[in-house]
Amino acid sequence: MYDHAPHSCFPLSRRGGRHRAVAVVTAVAAGVMTVGALAPTAAFAGGRPDSVQSSLNALVKDDGLPAALATVKGRDGHIRSYTAGVGNLATGAKIPVDGQVRIGSNTKTFTAVVVLQLVAEGKIGLDASVDTYLPGLLRGDGIDGRNITVRQLLQHTSGLPEYVDTSSILASPKRYYEPRELLDAALSQKAHFAPAARWEYSNTNYLVAGLIIQKVTGRPLGEEVNQRIVDRIGLRHTYFPTPGDMSIHEAHPEGYNRDADGSLRDYTELNPSWGWAAGGVVSTNSDLIRFYTALLGGRLLPAAQLAQMRTTVPAELLGPGVRYGLGLVSRPLPCGGLYWGHGGAIPGYETAGGATDDGRATSIAVTMLPSGTAGQHLEAAVGSALCR
Repeated sequence: MYDHAPHSCFPLSRRGGRHRAVAVVTAVAAGVMTVGALAPTAAFAGGRPDSVQSSLNALVKDDGLPAALATVKGRDGHIRSYTAGVGNLATGAKIPVDGQVRIGSNTKTFTAVVVLQLVAEGKIGLDASVDTYLPGLLRGDGIDGRNITVRQLLQHTSGLPEYVDTSSILASPKRYYEPRELLDAALSQKAHFAPAARWEYSNTNYLVAGLIIQKVTGRPLGEEVNQRIVDRIGLRHTYFPTPGDMSIHEAHPEGYNRDADGSLRDYTELNPSWGWAAGGVVSTNSDLIRFYTALLGGRLLPAAQLAQMRTTVPAELLGPGVRYGLGLVSRPLPCGGLYWGHGGAIPGYETAGGATDDGRATSIAVTMLPSGTAGQHLEAAVGSALCR
């Protein structure tokens, strides 16, 4: 969940200084093609080059990313997976097709789904205040939980400041954080604006949403995510890490971060507790495709709650025409229409992608946070995959 280039679907706040954000971008998926380094560009019937493989090759060769993985569900319903680059820079190991990655802020969509399921069950009110469930928890300079609603948390219109401290996380990636410790970091700051005054991405919103889920259900957030989403729709390669779990369980490419001196450091093993309800989940491109298509297809939420989730406000800080709903983002496609997803970035990995209402879906993951034009190329690759 990094603060970096604006191409990212869901950067956390782009302020400088100690409490910078860590963004998170998404994915969608399927599988057929593998490469150790750069795969030859495959051709479709009629000799057209495969634009997805070409895009991945360029992300590795031209933009310097160690590896790129993609899964695409096309107009024909077929699912294909692709890779480019190297899965481990130290050993030269190949990239596992549809390997597991940390999906960062895509976790927000999972958290929002659980909240909206609880809304459908009458256990949470979207327009109820945070104090209804966590009395007295949110108090600070311009911060009052009696005036912030659940809807504003999920929509990033609460005004709550960011809790993520990027420099501390990079310096001590294996440190464990309690949710309340993270919240205290946010509450030590002044509110950025009055509730509902404007839109601003802040991981703190989803930290509080996770605490509400735990209070209402009496169960750990990860258990609720696993029972209500992962098990329900058969996401066989997705999990919410338990406290202290720093590994990625199944076959995966290593994730890297570029240090100030230009060298690459391996951040594959880290403690995701600082991401928690805002960015802790591990998944694959194909599972993310299954998740977003199931969500848009009405398999996770009743129609009324799905409609609320898709009710959006402008979020053009994330890009032209981008709008944010309740943990769900719409982006315009270069060929017309929209796709829905989220996206996520966390040290070592960034995922971008989503699904359309007619069933097309894609997810692209890279093993280092792209900077500069690389981020634009990643977003362009998503659009190209969905429009072909």
